[in-house]
Amino acid sequence: MKFTLPYWYDLHTHLRQDQLLAPILKSQIEMACAGVLAMPNTKPPAAKVLKSDPLDYYSLEEYQADIKENGGDNLDVIITPLYLTKDTTPQMIEEGSKSGILKACKYYPPHGTTGADFGFPFENFFENGVFEAMKDNDVSLCIHGEEHGLEGEKYFDRTTNAEEIFYQERMTLLADKCPDLKVVCEHLTTKVAVDYVHARGNNVAATITPQHLLYTVGHLLQGLKYHLFCLPLLKHIEDREALRKAATDKNNTKFFAGTDSAAHTVKATACGCAAGCFTGFIAPQLYVQAFEESGLDMSISENQEIFKKFLCFNGAHFYDLPTPSKTFTLKKKTSKVEMVKTPAGDITPLPIGLNQETLPWSIEL
Repeated sequence: MKFTLPYWYDLHTHLRQDQLLAPILKSQIEMACAGVLAMPNTKPPAAKVLKSDPLDYYSLEEYQADIKENGGDNLDVIITPLYLTKDTTPQMIEEGSKSGILKACKYYPPHGTTGADFGFPFENFFENGVFEAMKDNDVSLCIHGEEHGLEGEKYFDRTTNAEEIFYQERMTLLADKCPDLKVVCEHLTTKVAVDYVHARGNNVAATITPQHLLYTVGHLLQGLKYHLFCLPLLKHIEDREALRKAATDKNNTKFFAGTDSAAHTVKATACGCAAGCFTGFIAPQLYVQAFEESGLDMSISENQEIFKKFLCFNGAHFYDLPTPSKTFTLKKKTSKVEMVKTPAGDITPLPIGLNQETLPWSIEL
């Protein structure tokens, strides 16, 4: 069994920087990516648009140049969202949009995940006019949707968690105050978040990662498989079922692929576990495995088309990106997963971190 698809866009990934940039770009290109949306939580963050801006941040202009110099010139599209900080202004949004460099902005909950130390409280972007400027200049808002600063009992409880609280409170406020802003709700993990996206207009969409379609928090905790630790955390069976239903719906137009692939040469540290699963080289194989495990017979052409919409078409349509002319093939054939060697150290792909050395699907470019 095999089927052919157009190259796809990974619309949420971490390319890193310095010695990791070239090998991570290679991992994207060799899994048939035509383009990427590269997260700006670098060190320092990519929180200004132009290199000439006097703010003491990395610029989108510099980061995109670095990406292209390290293999990104083989991609058709590179989008880097502007990291929203206390220094972001409406004027920066307007000028960035007019320059052609700024297509999206990224909200991080302050200190809520890896590289989120420069995040700024959500409500401030209503008060300082940044969200309004984004709407006026057709700049999309990419959201890490978790409430920050919670006590442990609320962060992950039997009846609620940080993502649910964020979508019930902050995102409801966003819908009331900026109903026309283009929003991508990133790496959804809960039924509450899925329901929120369904309830909003076509200006609100969402990405889903391979791991959140495949696993639950039970897989993470059974033996404490720290290579499965990512943020937002994996949730429960009913949440995974909501994600699977959204992704595999034949009428799906709002949910699409964003791997959140995040490389770590050291995953477990003395001060805790680094957040992020590395799925470079293998994300399409993991996604199609998840669709199969959701109950879709992937030998049926209708189900192949549903998969293409999720992986290749929905995200491209939301970001107004062209359909690539190049194609690749997914084949139901066992493939081997290998460690990724880089000048900065070895990276462990998610399956190997789960003691799985093979996948049921393979990719052919």
